[in-house]
Amino acid sequence: MKIVIPGGSGQVGTILARAFHRDHEVVVLTRRSRDRPWRVVAWDGETLGPWQQEIDGADAVINLAGRSVNCRYGRSNRRAIMDSRIASTHVVGQAIAAAARPPQVWLQAGTATIYAHRYDAGNDERTGVLGGLEKDAPSTWRFSIDVARAWEHAFASAATPRTRKVLLRSAMTLSPDRGGVFDALLGLVRHGLGGTIGDGRQFMSWIHEDDFAAAVRWLIDRPDVDGVVNVASPHPLPNVEFMRILRQAYGARIGVPATPWMVEVGAWLMRTESELILKSRRVVPGRLLERGFRFTWPLWHDAAADLCQRWDAMHRAPSRAA
Repeated sequence: MKIVIPGGSGQVGTILARAFHRDHEVVVLTRRSRDRPWRVVAWDGETLGPWQQEIDGADAVINLAGRSVNCRYGRSNRRAIMDSRIASTHVVGQAIAAAARPPQVWLQAGTATIYAHRYDAGNDERTGVLGGLEKDAPSTWRFSIDVARAWEHAFASAATPRTRKVLLRSAMTLSPDRGGVFDALLGLVRHGLGGTIGDGRQFMSWIHEDDFAAAVRWLIDRPDVDGVVNVASPHPLPNVEFMRILRQAYGARIGVPATPWMVEVGAWLMRTESELILKSRRVVPGRLLERGFRFTWPLWHDAAADLCQRWDAMHRAPSRAA
């Protein structure tokens, strides 16, 4: 099977390429040339070019392209975040539509951030509440919702009648790789700062990298599944519990909490946005569960222990090796 991953040079793309490369032909379309065990082909994410030959005859396309949201939402960054997602989705759709042998399935990255900031119930695909109108959420959070909606609209409007389309509303994908979300959270724990963040009530939706790759593989193989699919663990949990379990898994005795104002200051200093950690993302994978997908790591307690062990093995933290 040939799998093409536009925008696949980041953490999530690397997770998928690494998982599929074992048994399949993987081609990553990227602006950045890197030495990888799989093939890497240049593209600009905006215009058709020689790269589209990789789409023609491929079995699956997994589009992950888009500028990282881990930044301050100034005018130029907002434009880049929005435009990179819309343009790349449009051009991938054009390449699929023009292919003599279009892929059987197009999986398009989305985000679980599209759901409302809430504590009372989980958001599944059928009954979940979309965000943007919450009374208790800062108005600055509306930008993320606008991006998510525009991104999904660009995907839905792509005319690819011969290709099944699946929209991935993904939670944060956790792996022990450097620079990923788990690496950042564990960094707080390792430095004694992994306490409750904000009021601790905000739900954290997550998925272990093994389950993320397995879910993508499962969706490729299921011709009866299309449309929106939440890709997240079935057990999101409040930040206070999430961080406590992570501290226990790593063996950290203390974790200094961060009040909301401290989070705001820290986000400003780190050139990122507090929304990424303060918004309550209570997302559940209704369709995956209904169709029989089985998670290897459904519980954070087990997933955290595995990720901490693998992080140690990969990075050989001196304080842990002693």
